[in-house]
Amino acid sequence: MDSPQLNVGLIGYGLAGSVFHAPLISTTPGLRLSAVVTANPERQAQVRREHPDASVLDSADALWSAAPHLDLVVVASPNRTHIPLATAALEAGLPVVVDKPLAGTAAEGEELARLAEDRGLLLSVFQNRRWDGDFRTVRELVESGRLGTVRRLESRFERWRPQLKGGWRELGDPAEVGGLLYDLGAHLVDQALTLFGPAVRVYAELDVRRAGAQTDDDSFVALTHADGTRSHLWMSATAAQLGPRFRVLGSEAAYVSHGLDGQEDALRSGSTPADADWGITPRERWGTLVAGDSVEPVETLPGAYQDYYAAVAEALRGRAAVPVEPRDAVEALRVLEAARRSAQSGETVSL
Repeated sequence: MDSPQLNVGLIGYGLAGSVFHAPLISTTPGLRLSAVVTANPERQAQVRREHPDASVLDSADALWSAAPHLDLVVVASPNRTHIPLATAALEAGLPVVVDKPLAGTAAEGEELARLAEDRGLLLSVFQNRRWDGDFRTVRELVESGRLGTVRRLESRFERWRPQLKGGWRELGDPAEVGGLLYDLGAHLVDQALTLFGPAVRVYAELDVRRAGAQTDDDSFVALTHADGTRSHLWMSATAAQLGPRFRVLGSEAAYVSHGLDGQEDALRSGSTPADADWGITPRERWGTLVAGDSVEPVETLPGAYQDYYAAVAEALRGRAAVPVEPRDAVEALRVLEAARRSAQSGETVSL
């Protein structure tokens, strides 16, 4: 017998809500996008066009009033609202998914995780980049031993955006939790910790390069993991030439890939995981396994953002663990905080 659909309330219908969460929720079997919270009239009209079966609410308070009819709340609003909204959802008795970063500080994230544990409610963080096809490929190569002992991960999210776009992500007020370190860096650090475990030392350079910019837009973070592996992570909006997305150096071979996973662009164009060719990387964009003169193309595993919400649905039904533990997000926040301290002092920070 099929399980009844789980009703999901989504807070926020900007980039995160409209491009990532709503399409993934609405195409995940067993989940139903029941309500969307946005006070912006244009976005309200957009919700009605794109998800006509969802209720449109203009405040989170209206969502709490509907709590008895909901099974999950997704917080996809600006970073500064993550903690207050997720806290209110848990206090209303609702499981929560929070977009990354979970919080502005590790202490706030720890407190939220403790509240979820005390209430016996699911709390997870939307680290969708764990389901990038290139990262899934790197993870398989690492775990299979084809690279030998991995000595260094090089990972980049670089873009060429010499002009400011505007918006809260570029504001300098620390309360906004903006800047590339907490935006793209939140993904890169999570991926590195997922691959190689805890970091024991952190060094960072956080730069502000563009005219009028208020927060970091060209940054580098170096991690030393407890097992001795090093992760070198770059994030930039000012890279006129893009470096490799991944270069993973092992004792037996290296893996190199270029270009970002295509799922974000596909979602922006209106495609969804319901499309037959979802997550497939063309052969000409596969990465390569390299050992000296030997160069071997490696098929990129399919990207699978849909697997995150499928796992959330299973966790809500008590059949699986949450796909991203809040404690993982707290550990990543500790690294991000250490990176800020390192950049300010110019010294390596021990964890």
